[in-house]
Amino acid sequence: MINADASLAYAIFWVAYAVAFVIFFYMMKALFRYLPLYGLRTLLLSALVVALLTPVESLDVAGWWMPAWLFSGYELVLGDANDAARGLFNFGIAALVMVLVWILDLVRYRLVRK
Repeated sequence: MINADASLAYAIFWVAYAVAFVIFFYMMKALFRYLPLYGLRTLLLSALVVALLTPVESLDVAGWWMPAWLFSGYELVLGDANDAARGLFNFGIAALVMVLVWILDLVRYRLVRK
């Protein structure tokens, strides 16, 4: 069982991570604004969302989630490819969902521009 201090640290981590992601996302959005193609801009922003916001459940504590890039990278450094594959599988699912959303956004963009 996890104590209250650990639960508080977990909540503080996710709040800080979310705030940092929002700031980083808007900075990258401002940088990508100079790219000429709408589809390329949104694809890069979608890849950023998938890379930084895909979660994976902790092996040690049920119900605790962590960023998949952090989990998979750590497990790959430790040499445990099976556990790293869990995070990479989550990346794959998130990427498929994001590609679908990206395509739907391109259709919406095309319909609105006409």
